[in-house]
Amino acid sequence: MVADGTTLSMMPQIFYNIALFSTIFFVIKLIIFMVFGGDTEVNADFNSEFDTDTSFNFISVQSLLAFLMGFGWMGYAALNQFGWSNMNAILSAVGVGLAFMFVSALLMFGVKKLEKNVKKDKTTAIGKTGKAYTSFDEQGNGKVEIEISGQLTVADARNKGDNPINSFDTVKVVGLKDNILEVEKVIE
Repeated sequence: MVADGTTLSMMPQIFYNIALFSTIFFVIKLIIFMVFGGDTEVNADFNSEFDTDTSFNFISVQSLLAFLMGFGWMGYAALNQFGWSNMNAILSAVGVGLAFMFVSALLMFGVKKLEKNVKKDKTTAIGKTGKAYTSFDEQGNGKVEIEISGQLTVADARNKGDNPINSFDTVKVVGLKDNILEVEKVIE
């Protein structure tokens, strides 16, 4: 039954229910996307040194909801507004649903491309001081928290000094070899 009290036959009612529920879920998902962002990760100034790849996901929850929304509303309109046959309504609904799906996926791809992806040049850390993130033995490897290309980053490092380095000790970057920062403990 529709808002005006009329009863729908079976096929338009199926299209109507698909359209209504997918539109509700699409709007809820869109609101969640706008309020909380596209990912479940928490973004901050503190990043790891690994970058993630933005890929084009044609089949996603958002694009499937867009397909069902376009499919449902077009099928419903084709039967109730245009008076088309069931077969023409289904074909047009699939076509419009695929178009909605493609446009939704394309828009999400465009939004993901807007994310800031800073390329980190580790040579910018040479001469800077930071904190040991893990403990280092003499000539051992570990991780340091240091500013690289303007971002606070946890990066792989090697102890170039003769003193062991404990977590949270202040370290200075003295070089870069094989993409690993070379650090020495700052003696205070």
